[in-house]
Amino acid sequence: MHSDPMTANASSPSAEGNGGNSSSWQAAYARAYSLISQMTLEEKVNVTHGHEGQCVGNSGAVPRLGVPQLCFADAPDGIRGQEFVSSFPAQIMVGASFDRDLMYRYGKALGEEYRGKGINAALLPVAGPLGRVARGGRNWEGFGADPYLSGAGMENVVLGLQDQGVIGTAKHFLLNEEEFRRNPGELGEAMSSNVDDRTIHELYAFPFMDALHAGVASIMCSYQRANNSYACQNSKLMNGILKSELGFQGYVVSDWGGQHAGVASANAGLDLVMPDAGYWGGNLTQAVNNGSVSDTRLDDMVARILAAYYYLNQDQGYPEPGVYPYDVEHEIIDVRGDHASLIREIGAAGTVLVKNVNNTLPLKNPRYLDIFGYDAKLPASPWTNPSRFGGGYEVNFGWNTLNGTLITGGGSGSSTPPYVISPFQALQDRVLKDRGTVRWDFDAENPIVFANAEACIVFINAYASESFDRTTLQDDFSDRLVQNVAANCSNTIVVMHDAGIRVVDSWIDHPNVTAVLYAMLPGQESGNAIADVLYGDVSPSGRLPFTVAKKESDYGLLLNSTISFEPFPQSNFTEGLYIDYRYFDEHNITPRYEFGYGLSYSSFDYSDISVECHDETAPEYVPSTTNTTTQGGDSALWETIYTVKASVTNSGQVAAHEVPQLYLGVPNAPERQLRGFERVFVRPGETQQVEYKVTRRDLSIWDVVRQDWQLQKGRYSVEVGASSRDIKLQDQIYKKLSTTSVPAAIAASILSAVSSTFSAILQAALLAFMTALIIGPMIGIHASTVPAISIPSMTFSQISAVMSDPPSWSWKLKERKSRVSGPSVRLPE
Repeated sequence: MHSDPMTANASSPSAEGNGGNSSSWQAAYARAYSLISQMTLEEKVNVTHGHEGQCVGNSGAVPRLGVPQLCFADAPDGIRGQEFVSSFPAQIMVGASFDRDLMYRYGKALGEEYRGKGINAALLPVAGPLGRVARGGRNWEGFGADPYLSGAGMENVVLGLQDQGVIGTAKHFLLNEEEFRRNPGELGEAMSSNVDDRTIHELYAFPFMDALHAGVASIMCSYQRANNSYACQNSKLMNGILKSELGFQGYVVSDWGGQHAGVASANAGLDLVMPDAGYWGGNLTQAVNNGSVSDTRLDDMVARILAAYYYLNQDQGYPEPGVYPYDVEHEIIDVRGDHASLIREIGAAGTVLVKNVNNTLPLKNPRYLDIFGYDAKLPASPWTNPSRFGGGYEVNFGWNTLNGTLITGGGSGSSTPPYVISPFQALQDRVLKDRGTVRWDFDAENPIVFANAEACIVFINAYASESFDRTTLQDDFSDRLVQNVAANCSNTIVVMHDAGIRVVDSWIDHPNVTAVLYAMLPGQESGNAIADVLYGDVSPSGRLPFTVAKKESDYGLLLNSTISFEPFPQSNFTEGLYIDYRYFDEHNITPRYEFGYGLSYSSFDYSDISVECHDETAPEYVPSTTNTTTQGGDSALWETIYTVKASVTNSGQVAAHEVPQLYLGVPNAPERQLRGFERVFVRPGETQQVEYKVTRRDLSIWDVVRQDWQLQKGRYSVEVGASSRDIKLQDQIYKKLSTTSVPAAIAASILSAVSSTFSAILQAALLAFMTALIIGPMIGIHASTVPAISIPSMTFSQISAVMSDPPSWSWKLKERKSRVSGPSVRLPE
């Protein structure tokens, strides 16, 4: 089912940036090379590595030519280690909103703050980890465990961020799915994520394609090994997929300390090393002088860095860096604007209601409210020495790990709040407005429930951080707390602030647990956001961006890291495309709450699905080292070839948002994959039509032989629903490919090119390859029909190249124009 993982690690030639087919990138490269032509070798090398400075990362400058030192900073949910900045919701909460507009506004607000502080490159957004491992320590930094959802987040955040002139840094490329042994150490080398070529393209590189298509100017390579080569020196990933196949025009920067070789990383496609010179500096100068690294490769490294700077017009009035250590007196630069209102809006929009018995919520202005749990209050730790900002350090704030409301996770992805509105503070303000009474206990495992309490709200959380994976998806203290309160309170409401998945089956079916909310990681406006939902100012519309199992063992090998303590640890992604809800579907496991699930204070009816076909003619496309393709891949991949429409009617009594989701079943692929979503506001009795643009990429699979995206013959299922398992409407697309065959003359000409000097083994391999192309369709490999195959004329040396490095060639399948046969057909309910 899967190709050899080592195929994905084949060496690929370096691809030089040239602007591709973008006039903006072309102009940026012209300016970059005009400067490079004036630089000395030492000046060029100086630009390619980090230096000491006031920022988390500082590139090299060339003062005599006006090339500035660029400032790099974390984090994806707010500038880390600075004051008068905002603490935004984590990306996992933005993903849970299923709202592209909020994703864009999130990126725009972050861009305004990063630009306001004079930071050239923001180290965001995050698509890796995607969320393969349920206990992954950094899953909360991404948008969710689905490549399409993650891709939508990447695209819109990049657009919002870079519209403000800030360089976006899509990370971590690629296959960074667990924290255990991500770096080499006393035990041996870093773990290796071993993944087949198709899975790389359809799952893990998929959201990075969206970031590239949006114009992202920087990519960060990851710490671990990928198919036994460190990601920051993996030529197949950087030169092959990223720069050649996907046409990336920006620069690749190492994760901090993620470089593990000098010449190898340079020739594999790394352009900038952080936070210091790493294995480069004088060593890179020597490597260029002795020919180990070419002058052309060094020029390309520098050009990519400078082109990103010019592409974002940072030479035109961009602010000087205004970031400082906390213990040095400095000017105040307040960049927050009105972002608190957006933070509050996202915090409410990303809250997921999963249980609501007899309309327990929204609260009906209770006069007597009990509040329990350690997560209701502010952390007890002091907030006077938040960080060391600068010198390349990545700091984990201790206050995150202590009992108190959880607004972000730990590690380099955590933000620095200017204040925190706790749930207790916000709820107390609400009760006081109603002239009510609040009773609370934040510490006890078995608190006293007051007899007159109209509702008991229990706040718990689950922490996660960079550098380690979680040991459990639940904790005994929190579970006992909920059980004890529920045993004495007939209206127990549970609110969870979790950095990832949390299983709830030890108490979810308790009859006195009447409402449950996954409130994710909401940032500084935490209390106000949850109060808006609890009191009904906002009807919850968040949807789970991951699958919640009934028990941890249901995740199988995807629960935890499976690598050992051996010197060369291996993590084999044998599940291929089947992670999260795809895994549960494939193995027929019923989850507690499926991906895309979430309740509302209203009810909705779905109707009138339709599928419209557009032109499907595909242009010729061969991945090329000349790198002239559109950034993000062949432009044909992004063309809309079908439009799916459906209607949503609010049949309830509350004006609310609904999130209808489009799932496609592609032949020879997982039975159900998210390929569209819309968050629409619908008033009672009103009907809204939603429309999904389905692209060629959405309907294709990656062909590992032809090294290209291919539409499939057969029936595509089209489903619109309220979650991945709550399907409301069904239709289908039938894809018929034209009947052709490989011309015998072409086959004969290729075989005749094989000289007598070829070994018998190579001849046999080539004969088997051609036999598969010619005979395959006759025996049903592609059913009864196959597309035409266009094979270029080939010399002896070219044939040798094909056999030695198959991924560098593309045998292109030409698609004929096709359409849905007759009107759309409704599948049986």
